[in-house]
Amino acid sequence: MAYTQDDLDRIQAVIAKGELEVQYHDRKVRYRSIAELRAAQTEIVRGLEQGTRRSRVFRIRPGGKGI
Repeated sequence: MAYTQDDLDRIQAVIAKGELEVQYHDRKVRYRSIAELRAAQTEIVRGLEQGTRRSRVFRIRPGGKGI
């Protein structure tokens, strides 16, 4: 799933307030605990980090005389 910085900001604000409910556009999500909120926060951070990483391209060139 593609996360945005806005998603992370919402989760962090709710954690800071000690609440368990987050509103995303037209729906609300109620978490069972702060630990569950922190797990969601970690998932969002990882998703954002993956979006900024570049994939590496390795080019293999034939070397030597070959067979």
